[in-house]
Amino acid sequence: MGKVLVTDREIVLPGQVLAEGMDFLPASGEVIREGENLISTKIGLVSINNRFVKVIPLTGSYVPKINDLIIGKVTSITPNGWRVDFGSTTEAFIPLREGSSDYIPRADDMPRYYNCGDYVVSQIINVSFGRLVDLSMKGPGLRKLSPGRIISVPSCKVPRIIGKQGSMISMIKESTGCKISVGQNGLIWLTGEDLNKELKAIGAIELIVRESHVSGLTDLVKEYLEK
Repeated sequence: MGKVLVTDREIVLPGQVLAEGMDFLPASGEVIREGENLISTKIGLVSINNRFVKVIPLTGSYVPKINDLIIGKVTSITPNGWRVDFGSTTEAFIPLREGSSDYIPRADDMPRYYNCGDYVVSQIINVSFGRLVDLSMKGPGLRKLSPGRIISVPSCKVPRIIGKQGSMISMIKESTGCKISVGQNGLIWLTGEDLNKELKAIGAIELIVRESHVSGLTDLVKEYLEK
């Protein structure tokens, strides 16, 4: 019979044994199996869900993965699509065929969809061997963003900002009335009715980034928002 050697939300280190036995399964790339043991490969926060053991990293840079939703800035337009900067050393590209569910008839129309300087929410559909990233704008929630604030956070903090099933970011939205989109790459877009509400939302996000390792984080953020 296997057993878990750590508690939910515990901070773990690389090489630490999280569970023994074949009853438990790794639920993220930060957890590997060596023989009978599940082992963490990163500094992070443990999440245990039935038989699945996951580690949410607290350090490290963003690694693009297929299906991730990211926020990026259009930097140039080519006859074949749009180049996008998403805060990585690698280049991202929206092919013309992935730019819209509509037919885009000619190159002259491309800036009407996305122009240089526009921020977009897009989905990664391919990561090549050289880490070149292909993006799509076809899908629910994928769009050009309206004017707003763009803030940057460590990508490893994004799961804590979003929360379980979106609970944390929903609480911030409801409390401040701000519209917020969070990219897996650590870029966040937000806009609110007034400056004070925007600053309140930003303060809550900064609090999560600072205190992501503590237990009772939800209560801490709730208390901040109610001040």
